[in-house]
Amino acid sequence: MGGDPIQTMLKALVSHNLVQTLFAGLLAGYMSFVKATTRWEVQGLEHAKPIWNSCDGVIGCVWHGRILMTIAVWPRNVQPPAILVSHSREGDVMTKVARHHKAGVVRGSSRDKVKKNRDKRGLSAFREMTRRVEDGGCMMLTPDGPRGPRMRVGPGAIRLARATGAPLVALTWSVSHAMIFKSWDRFMLPLPFSKGLIIWTAPVHVARDADGDMLETARATLEARMIRASMQADRILRGEAVEPGPLAHAQARSQGEPSA
Repeated sequence: MGGDPIQTMLKALVSHNLVQTLFAGLLAGYMSFVKATTRWEVQGLEHAKPIWNSCDGVIGCVWHGRILMTIAVWPRNVQPPAILVSHSREGDVMTKVARHHKAGVVRGSSRDKVKKNRDKRGLSAFREMTRRVEDGGCMMLTPDGPRGPRMRVGPGAIRLARATGAPLVALTWSVSHAMIFKSWDRFMLPLPFSKGLIIWTAPVHVARDADGDMLETARATLEARMIRASMQADRILRGEAVEPGPLAHAQARSQGEPSA
């Protein structure tokens, strides 16, 4: 018999809808508890407020390793976000967590072995994201997800900005007490009763007729601003910062096929 029976059993449990629902409820409740018990400071609101006041669409960007708390701290009263989530077991849980926090969800591509099926789902997700943004909504993306490299911006968010004409506005956060996992994205789990810092970055605009060089300039600008803000928040609150992944890998990825 092949395979680890314990691992197989755990995968089966995580795939069960009831288990996912219970875990998502606990996770969403924990996020609300951390949000309520953290002493938050906010910087860069002057970048976000004009966009909120305009009622125009916006593309929100956050690193994959910080997506969890972003769902809780994003100001839903001014512009409820929708989040791009993959078709996977983890995506199923994140979908339920997002709905607990009244955030919309767009399901993206999957790990389907058939490339045609992956491409079809990716194109469908891109069209839905475009509609949401053009209707004045907020679409939240993780530019370094779902596989990395960490804190390196891929082409998806930039191409959505070109398709919609909407600005890219990044949000990052850090807390004084957190668990940093050894995953590729250095996933950050905030702990209660911390000091917290939220930083909004200046928007990046992409023209609808932007060529390849203009797209790369926008990508590099967004990446630099997000890295700088994240490392600044980390150093202020924890004294050390999560570092970005290898640049060479990211540059190669940025030249690849568009992804939602």
